[in-house]
Amino acid sequence: MKRIKMIVKIYLAVLIALTSCEKDSGGEPGDSSALNLTIQADATRQKIHGFGASDAWSCQFVGKNWPENKKEQMADWLFSRELDGEGHPKGIGLNTWRFNIGGGSAEQGAASEIKDEWRRAESFMTSKGVYDWSKHQGQRWFLKAAKERGVNQFVGFVNSPPVSLTKNGKAYSSDKNHYNLAEENYSLFADYLADVALKVKEQDGVSFKYISPFNEPQWDWTNKGQEGTPAQNTEIAAATKVINMAFEQKNVNAMLEIPESAQLNFMYENGGKSGRGFQVYSFFDPSSPEYLGKLSHVAPKVAAHSYYTTWPVDEMASIRRKVNETIKSNPEQVEFWMSEYCVLENNPDIEGNGRDLGMKTALYTSRVIFTDLAIANASSWQWWLAISPYDYKDGLVYIDYNKNDGTIYDSKTMWALGNYSRFIKESMQRVLITRSDSKTDEQSLNSIMSCAFTSEDKSELTVVITNYLHADVPVKVNLKGAMLSGKLKVYLTDGKSGNNLAFKKEIDLNEELTIPARSVVTISNVD
Repeated sequence: MKRIKMIVKIYLAVLIALTSCEKDSGGEPGDSSALNLTIQADATRQKIHGFGASDAWSCQFVGKNWPENKKEQMADWLFSRELDGEGHPKGIGLNTWRFNIGGGSAEQGAASEIKDEWRRAESFMTSKGVYDWSKHQGQRWFLKAAKERGVNQFVGFVNSPPVSLTKNGKAYSSDKNHYNLAEENYSLFADYLADVALKVKEQDGVSFKYISPFNEPQWDWTNKGQEGTPAQNTEIAAATKVINMAFEQKNVNAMLEIPESAQLNFMYENGGKSGRGFQVYSFFDPSSPEYLGKLSHVAPKVAAHSYYTTWPVDEMASIRRKVNETIKSNPEQVEFWMSEYCVLENNPDIEGNGRDLGMKTALYTSRVIFTDLAIANASSWQWWLAISPYDYKDGLVYIDYNKNDGTIYDSKTMWALGNYSRFIKESMQRVLITRSDSKTDEQSLNSIMSCAFTSEDKSELTVVITNYLHADVPVKVNLKGAMLSGKLKVYLTDGKSGNNLAFKKEIDLNEELTIPARSVVTISNVD
């Protein structure tokens, strides 16, 4: 019996040892626990242009009516790159701001048939060819506040042409398949966009780097829920040529951003929307009849939205892999810009309904950002509503549903976006990371996700790590192909009240760091 017990003890000891080795197999020799992330500084990927959000729709009221101290606080949260006395960022440092060039449903009031007043928008064009440059005062307050805090990329985007030009006199569509703008009004619409760009620069000192004339042309926009219009690729191509000519004639510096695809898959497939899919090919392959790539004011990029492509996780990865492959295989070089996202999906992991100021939405969003950057090779990433009054997962900052005043709320989603936007500077390049557990980016989507970025001269480094697990994970960051001087700073966003992009400590390269459960961590020497 004693002999049997001894054999059992030996067997159990060996089994425990083997199990321990399997659990710790992510480490390097001499390191039995930490996940080693090795940054290959010479293995460069896409150049990053920045991170942003839009002013739709609440800024029209907030910027015009709310108390100055609350507006300033919201602007600081969104745009500031300053640190407080303890080294914590005051804001998330967005460098891109999207301005909603409205269609005029606000002036129509109830006659617009858009029931939600917050989703109506003013227009600079009050009647056919007639302008009122006093419009959009609330939004223009945020334009100036953004510029004062260092934002340098402004995008003017259009959901609907001015109602005085549309086919049905409304900012929504009556035809679910075609552009709600008669061809004879293309020239007036083109002049309007050029004039808006010139006048906003003259009056507000803000230059639009891009104008986006079409938004999510795949959707029907017949439900009267907000401003919007569908458009065929042929209609987009025809209108863009007219707009390009107007920009040339009026010496507008802004470039045209197209096509704002409603979902990523419309970039490479029909997606059930005949004549409105395959948009990389349609607009940027010289063999296409709708080719626009050589027009003087068309930016060499494809803008698209990440909505409804984030679940299941393996499908999220495969869609983004197809986006990357489609962009790479195009005969002419173009970039992919992810120009709009918030949580609209309803799936076992998340649902759009219900405001969430905590980590659940923040982590879900961080995973979407990671897949867009690391798998789809996005060069820009932009959230939808910067400021939301809704009980929905669509905002960075939340406010009471009140046009004149109320409480303001920051969110963990905003701060998690800041783990990227505050420390991945414009013109940094994403670089390859290899892992000691040999996981690919696709295989890491429910555990530890990591992406790294360096400046062109390799003197600056930013690493963003998302821990989707319910357990702490020790990590070491190594660097190959570059030398860094000085220490790296660690910033943390997690479920604790004080950890909102909070500065935690300084570390050396190859120093072990614990990544807390359900958190987003940035390691960087960017000021």
